[in-house]
Amino acid sequence: MSEKELQITPEQKRFLSEGIDFYKLTMGQVALEQFTDTEVTFTFKNRDAEYPISEYVSAEALKSRLDKIRDQGFTPEEIAYFAGIEAQDSNKRFDEPYLNFLSNIKLPEVSIKQNAKTSELEIQTTGDWAAVSLWETVIMSEANEEYYQQKLCADGIDINSVLENGDQLLSQKIEILKKRPDIKFADFGTRRRFSADWQDHVVGRLASELPDNFIGTSNPWLAYKYEVNPIGTYAHEMPMVYAALSDKDGNKPIDGHSAMMNDWFDRYGKDLSIALTDTFTSDLFFAEFTPEQANSWNGVRHDSGDALEFGQRVIDYYKSLNIDPLSKTLIFSDGLDLDKIIELADKFNHQINVVFGWGTTLTNDLGIRPNNIVMKATKANQVNTVKLSDSTGKHTGPDEKITYYIDDKDQRIANRLNLQKAI
Repeated sequence: MSEKELQITPEQKRFLSEGIDFYKLTMGQVALEQFTDTEVTFTFKNRDAEYPISEYVSAEALKSRLDKIRDQGFTPEEIAYFAGIEAQDSNKRFDEPYLNFLSNIKLPEVSIKQNAKTSELEIQTTGDWAAVSLWETVIMSEANEEYYQQKLCADGIDINSVLENGDQLLSQKIEILKKRPDIKFADFGTRRRFSADWQDHVVGRLASELPDNFIGTSNPWLAYKYEVNPIGTYAHEMPMVYAALSDKDGNKPIDGHSAMMNDWFDRYGKDLSIALTDTFTSDLFFAEFTPEQANSWNGVRHDSGDALEFGQRVIDYYKSLNIDPLSKTLIFSDGLDLDKIIELADKFNHQINVVFGWGTTLTNDLGIRPNNIVMKATKANQVNTVKLSDSTGKHTGPDEKITYYIDDKDQRIANRLNLQKAI
């Protein structure tokens, strides 16, 4: 492994699809078709305030990286790949109007400032939903890469030693997984990766060395390059924006969650029917996930809260409806490492179809502390969004809005329980 093979510089050409998750495209198609006049704001946040990104990332350097990607947009090669992706019924995943939109896209400007009090970077971008959404994972991954590149330089650390250590750790994971062909996982690590080239290296090895375990990647460019499945359905962003728009219209915000679920299934059917459960808590989700939806949707995804408790809850829920859990899929994607993956596989593999969406500890495990950064949709048509989550520390939004959503959520759960008692 050489420095030339793995190290990149800000001047090197970067494809836009190297920095996005596949679900940005599936969500973007719905946004373009149904919400052409919806303006969404995305805001960057560093959850570890004691480790400011700005210590190694300047606003100017990050802006330079992003401007190069913005100026280039999607290339004809990328569009041709998207056009060739098929759904399970052999129809094209993306329709011509959306492909034309991507071909001519001009991403919105990104504002990057340094907070005078905290010195941390304030990063925000606003634009039409279908376009601005693409910035989220690009900004996160480019900020991360600039951070590590400058940190290693400032600390006098040889990049080759870091990469060699990362490769040894990756080899250890691969050797363990070779003995566990029952464990199926996808790469979900684009947003917090060490670098684009490192993720490329990781996915290349996984595709070559773990054909029985590795089912694909959320990174469209790497799915194309290594001829593996592009993986993804929708993110918290989708129900969050729907809820804010419902709030904007004077309705209860969480009305937007059920509307989003219906729109999603109408658009993609069973093909992409993995339901994300924790946007407004899994208590709310299971209260409103109807028996008809439980039968028709392929499964659910866990992304916060206790994974073991959640897994058992899902299995019990399906059994209560006389649905065989082994006919359904449960995706775990919250803060996984290999030990946690093995624990969950041992617990649930014989009870339900388990898949893992493996992120940061897959693409950023090189012996250096990973950053805990996020970028969320914070406004839709000037209305603040909210995410409640199953982990209180992951709630997002203004305090008064969070309280309003919690009250709405609690009332909906109570109404559902009263209805069940009446039946």
